[in-house]
Amino acid sequence: MNSRDLIPNPLYRYLRIFAFDPSVASQLDLANIAEVTIPITWEENLEPGPVGEYIEVVDVDPASDVFYKPVNLNEPRLLAQNGLSPSERNPQFHQQMVYAVAMTTINHFEQALGRAALWSSHRPNKLEEEFVRRLRIYPHALRDRNAFYSPTKKALLFGYFPVNVLDAKNTPGTMVFTCLSHDIIAHETTHALLDGVHPRFNEAMNSDVLSFHEAFADIVALFQHFSYPGLLRDQIARTRGNLAAENLLGQLAQQFGSATGRGDALRQYLGEMNKSTGKWEPIKPDVRKLSRTQEPHERGAILVAAVFRAFLKMYRLRSLDLFRIASDGSGVLREGDIHPDLANRLANEARRAAQYTLQMCIRALDYCPPVNLTFGDYLRAIITADMDYNGDDPMYRTAFVESFQEWGIHPIGRSSMSSEGLLWPSADEIFRDARASQCRKAVRNLFKKKRQPTSEAQQYFANSRRPLPSSMEWNLESDRKAAWEAIDDHAKILWHWLILGEGRTLAKDFGLVLEENNPPPTVLHSKTDPTKIAVEVHSVRTSLRRTPRGSTATDLVVEITQRRIGYYDPNEQKEADISTEPVKFDPKNPKTFIYRAGCTLLIDPAQMKLRRVICTAGNIADNVQLDRVRSFLLNGSGPPDAFASAKVSLHEAEPFALLHHSNDE
Repeated sequence: MNSRDLIPNPLYRYLRIFAFDPSVASQLDLANIAEVTIPITWEENLEPGPVGEYIEVVDVDPASDVFYKPVNLNEPRLLAQNGLSPSERNPQFHQQMVYAVAMTTINHFEQALGRAALWSSHRPNKLEEEFVRRLRIYPHALRDRNAFYSPTKKALLFGYFPVNVLDAKNTPGTMVFTCLSHDIIAHETTHALLDGVHPRFNEAMNSDVLSFHEAFADIVALFQHFSYPGLLRDQIARTRGNLAAENLLGQLAQQFGSATGRGDALRQYLGEMNKSTGKWEPIKPDVRKLSRTQEPHERGAILVAAVFRAFLKMYRLRSLDLFRIASDGSGVLREGDIHPDLANRLANEARRAAQYTLQMCIRALDYCPPVNLTFGDYLRAIITADMDYNGDDPMYRTAFVESFQEWGIHPIGRSSMSSEGLLWPSADEIFRDARASQCRKAVRNLFKKKRQPTSEAQQYFANSRRPLPSSMEWNLESDRKAAWEAIDDHAKILWHWLILGEGRTLAKDFGLVLEENNPPPTVLHSKTDPTKIAVEVHSVRTSLRRTPRGSTATDLVVEITQRRIGYYDPNEQKEADISTEPVKFDPKNPKTFIYRAGCTLLIDPAQMKLRRVICTAGNIADNVQLDRVRSFLLNGSGPPDAFASAKVSLHEAEPFALLHHSNDE
């Protein structure tokens, strides 16, 4: 046996990165925290690029007609010194930077959700899906003040541009590389990860959808900084433990913001400089701001501020005892630098609170409706997911509810803003008495009969020459392609159970509309069987939670949607809805749009029990919700005209390119 075979692989590969932006490294008082070394999960077969299991870095610079040599992070000298030293001029370090930060972001998602991350599928046409193993990252894709995630290319494209601002922090002609901004890399990687979980969240059906994408990406980028101990201790010491004061942890993309003339950072969530007084002032919650804000970044900033304020509330609560001990009970620290031991303890409390807050936000993704998400829906998802995961400790949930109320974020139609009042309904609340027994029996039979599904499902597996799936094995150790294939397999089983099996008796309670409900003819029918209403089970995945006894349990998260043809002209809608034949959708018709509705089901396969039902605000036949979507599309995107079709197709193809570029103009 080779002696090398006796040596276990290391758990981590350590790599150096810029902790914020390169501009921070040029400030003397911040130089000691400008660079950090972070642990990256060890990849045995990492190739030059780097190219690993999740990521492929391709360093082509079309504007300069250059292909930069890929960095080999397995080169012994690089392994010995934790990778390349941070550099603005070295393209190989740029490659190392995007790889390290993107992998850190992926790791946060996997820890919170308890499963290997998947990218959204590639669709060469409407009938086919292809597995995407790696997200491509292009560090020098654009000579532009932009960086974005491309859903069509399954890639992150980073731009670079010359500075045209002259001030104490900027020199005209110098280059700014967005691929060297920790915050921009984490932000764009989060867009890709969120698209892998909820591809329908790219479809703007209300003013919160694209705003949520931007806000969620900022939330991950902000809280990722709290996982770097040295940086966190420094900011705790500088603020004397008051993280609500001005500090780097509440800022995003300092160099980008400064170089484009936006101030000290691209976005700030703690406070801003008062132009009249020249002094920094904290941002105060405004309960009415959401109602008068429509621009996606500005609207999303309100959601981020609400989440960050909830974190600050919990940090203050967790650290009150430390302040009392350090101040002889007064809670007010004496003047001067705080003791290093106190800074360490406060940093530990801040790190724990930030980590838990971030995990709450990520876990909530499995508790969202599949389409038409609102900020209020997301609050309910956060509260319900945390109740299922850590029901014994209500403090974080209380902090979230209080903070969201202060910023005017609340679900529509709720009679209570208590944590209990915001929970998504359990199956026991929806199905009562005899109906509850019927529900339990139908779910039990789903699992008992899954080896012998309907003849149509059996035929599918026979034709595809693939074995009938026996269980949904999707965890952190799963083969990612096998997990992706299992989604499709289980979706077909769930579809047959729901449409042709015992689940059909529960469909109405799930907010689904079938042909016996006499839906409007604009509700789309199945292409294979025009007599049946189309129902799409487009995702079946696993999610971790805690049991009352403290162990972990796995739920199946099932997302189901339906479609309806909407008309921009209400009169044309009425005419189509009284048609005697089903209406067919023409994607080239600029007078129409697609309205979606549906539900998310949480099923406990071990107990063979339906746990929760999470429905969109209205079902597919709901004219009130259809009118709201129409109003948003008309007011937000303009009325349909000769260019409407082109605008919509471009928006759907690259929503984040347009969104980010418009924000940079």
